[in-house]
Amino acid sequence: MTRYESIVRTLVEPLVSDKASLLIRETQNDDGKSVTVNVFAAKNDIAILIGRKGTIASALREVLSIAGKQDNVHVFLKLEGLGEGNDKDGE
Repeated sequence: MTRYESIVRTLVEPLVSDKASLLIRETQNDDGKSVTVNVFAAKNDIAILIGRKGTIASALREVLSIAGKQDNVHVFLKLEGLGEGNDKDGE
């Protein structure tokens, strides 16, 4: 498990009800100076992770931003629901 993936898992896992469907993947972007962390979870859990007016998603992005600054890396966070109507993207 990579660093940013571990950070996100530590923060997100207690918030979701369907832990079996939680999937977190970190990918290095082509420019070498940015990383994307994708979080896939059940549709209801994604709604919880985004929060009202995006407050939880913003807080998660802020934590990743601070962690990325230590490594001189820009970290992007994408939240995607699994199942029907995969229509919510957190970027």
